Amino acid sequence: RARQRVVARVGPGQARIGGRGPALGVDGRSRDGGSGHRRAVNRSSGAVVQTGLDDRWTRRPRDGVPGEGGGQVEAGGGSGRRAIGRARAVGTAYPQVVGLRPDKATPVGMPVREERLPRPEALERLGLREGALTMLVMGGSQGSLALNSGVPDVLRAAFGPEGRAPDGQPVQVLHSTGPRWLEEVAPRVADLPWYRPVPYVDAVAAWSVADFGVTRAGTGTLAEAAFHGVPLVMVPLPESAENHQFHNAQSVERAGAGRLVEQAHLAEQLGGAVLECAQPGTRAAMREAALGRSPAGAAARLADLVLRHVR
Repeated sequence: RARQRVVARVGPGQARIGGRGPALGVDGRSRDGGSGHRRAVNRSSGAVVQTGLDDRWTRRPRDGVPGEGGGQVEAGGGSGRRAIGRARAVGTAYPQVVGLRPDKATPVGMPVREERLPRPEALERLGLREGALTMLVMGGSQGSLALNSGVPDVLRAAFGPEGRAPDGQPVQVLHSTGPRWLEEVAPRVADLPWYRPVPYVDAVAAWSVADFGVTRAGTGTLAEAAFHGVPLVMVPLPESAENHQFHNAQSVERAGAGRLVEQAHLAEQLGGAVLECAQPGTRAAMREAALGRSPAGAAARLADLVLRHVR
């Protein structure tokens, strides 16, 4: 609907809205990636851009300036600097972003797909059972080698061959390995009926059933978890630009919505963090904290920002 509002105002030839990327522009210019993005920025005559970038876009350390509270705005790199310099306004995923003039920044939050499924419907869609504590393991659309390598053995030790939490509740794990890694992960958990590795997941269904999760700490992932109220054990990508995933995870942990485990300490610390999140009282408190960070309405706020600056 946010997309339709902008296109209706400025025309289909003048509005470009990126797919998964957190960017929206008017005047025919939007995130295009690589040289296409640079050409669009150079031609732009007053776009509105939205930023709050994670490792999927900002890849080189020199391009990133970490945002306060765990953001990432590409204010130091060529394309990002030009886009922000030419923009009439910049919508941000975080209240403050280092390196961005306050008079140009408008916090809107990180747009996510604002859709939830009833738990029974989502469980059926995913082939999971009712009555079990459901844990989501996800390292992004392509999977994470570190999570795929380390998480199965940790969860086997934490929940045992029968898959039960310390309070006796049955556990089930939905692990999105990424297509490349499924054949490596599946044999390692073939003897665990409660552990289901899949190449990828229906994200809305997965977030709708997850009681807690183990993930990276990109801006998009954290926003989706907050919208759905899912506590997280976060393993930041160490190579993320300016180590911004670490700062993202710190922000979530400070808010009481999750636990941070550095990748270097995954083997020795992940199990304890997972068992902590499995406790009903702890999980309930984390869920409330996560919902308090929900970006609900961010897409509409970004569309409002664009429409206020349309000529």
